[in-house]
Amino acid sequence: MTYFNDFDINENIKKAIKEMGFEEPSPIQEKAIPEILSGRDLIGQAQTGTGKTAAFGIPLINQITTAPHVQTIILTPTRELAIQVSGELQKLSKYMKIRTLPIYGGQSIGHQIRALKQGVQIVIGTPGRIQDHLRRKTLRLDKVRAVVLDEADEMLDMGFIDDIENILKQVNTDRKTLLFSATMPPAIRKLSRRYMNSPVTVSINKSEVTAPSIDQVYFKVLERNKQESLCRILDSKDPELGIIFCRTKKGVAELTEALQARGYLADGLHGDLTQSQRDAVMKKFRDSSIEFLVATDVAARGIDVNDVSHVINYDIPQDPESYVHRIGRTGRAGKSGEALTLVTPREMKHLRSIEAEIKMAIPSHAVPSIEEVVEKQQQSWKNLITDQLNDDEDLSLFNALTEELLEQYEAKDIVRSLMKLNFSSAIGESDDGYNFGETGGAKGMIRFFINVGRNVNMSPKVLIEEISNAVGIPGKAVGRIDIFENFTFVEVPEDVAPFVYEALRYSRINGARVNLEPAKPRPKRENRPRPARPSR
Repeated sequence: MTYFNDFDINENIKKAIKEMGFEEPSPIQEKAIPEILSGRDLIGQAQTGTGKTAAFGIPLINQITTAPHVQTIILTPTRELAIQVSGELQKLSKYMKIRTLPIYGGQSIGHQIRALKQGVQIVIGTPGRIQDHLRRKTLRLDKVRAVVLDEADEMLDMGFIDDIENILKQVNTDRKTLLFSATMPPAIRKLSRRYMNSPVTVSINKSEVTAPSIDQVYFKVLERNKQESLCRILDSKDPELGIIFCRTKKGVAELTEALQARGYLADGLHGDLTQSQRDAVMKKFRDSSIEFLVATDVAARGIDVNDVSHVINYDIPQDPESYVHRIGRTGRAGKSGEALTLVTPREMKHLRSIEAEIKMAIPSHAVPSIEEVVEKQQQSWKNLITDQLNDDEDLSLFNALTEELLEQYEAKDIVRSLMKLNFSSAIGESDDGYNFGETGGAKGMIRFFINVGRNVNMSPKVLIEEISNAVGIPGKAVGRIDIFENFTFVEVPEDVAPFVYEALRYSRINGARVNLEPAKPRPKRENRPRPARPSR
């Protein structure tokens, strides 16, 4: 096992690391620090939450002198990440006479110019604001000894590739270049070939990111009551601080509004917010004035809050890399965390691809029932009521109405009614699925009609695999199957029927677009069409 004391670094840095509470390096730190200390260019493939800031920060600080000029420049995609990296480097250099400066848009450029004139050794900034200073000639890069591209793939996604190239062209050519990225798209590889000198590549596998401090679970939910399912999960899990990921800006706005209407302390973060609005939301999240931050992937870039107890994927991520990146925002600094993913029937295949990429099966949990939520919340509701009873506030205003109600009804019935009235938004609606009516299936089964049959090479094996993969049930749970030339009937258990309905309703089987609908009940004397016989 390697310890920080094993590295050939300044004793003042070791002292700062010990004060920060770290003894042994993370996997990316263990692999990257010796390579950077040796003077090599380096490509580090690692997600947020793996300790990559210290991986490049420790060796760079170790090699910086007290000369009052910029010796290291670090490019980040967002101001939040710039501030975070700056804070981390300040802690690491606490006992060394080194000044770091984050520079980014939204802050007074005059303040930044004055700080640069006083002399700083490390500049951390967004590409746009770095470019502004280069144009004003308030920042010189001719004495820079190291350049770091942090979260390079995200800078690429945000359209900074041209800015990065313009900056690299102005940096002292006798330098080392360090590139850190969660993924390695072609444009990033091209950038490394052009501006790096025989770089060594270090990477960590997915399991080192996701385990052991993050518990992962997914919930099968219906598209039609996804919000209701989320609220039940939140009430059951009772997160201390959570980030809820949505796919689109519209989705963030709608979900934030729905959560606020139901009394949750939530706020949204998306690309349409101004910088001041974004800062206000982040401040509320950091000081726990809100419990839930609802965000898109782009808006959440650079967020680093150690106390996030839960990451909730309201919309499943677009790719496995995004999934790993998202869930890495919990379980930070040695703390435990939970990653919860809501999966609709049509997204089951997508979930399977994520499981294949991270090389583990994510366990499935059922969405809590209303009864389970009520049971979980009873103690907190009781506390609210007793706190009110113990309050010194004068309640005589309600005396007349109270007496009138007690004359007409039993006290326990009044309390039950008031409880339901007050906490109905927390309980939610009781609509858990579809009412398919009578479909002619066996007892406990729902019978569906599918508009294709042997004409698309339908077979029991093909249909069972489609249902099993889409809903996550064993094939033997599928009931009777009747396949005809141009249509098919299939029976499935009543409890999974809504998921089968949403998964296969407008899907493809053997490449053919299919439509699935609840079957009509069989007539008492049903003249069933016979399967077509092949001609002799």
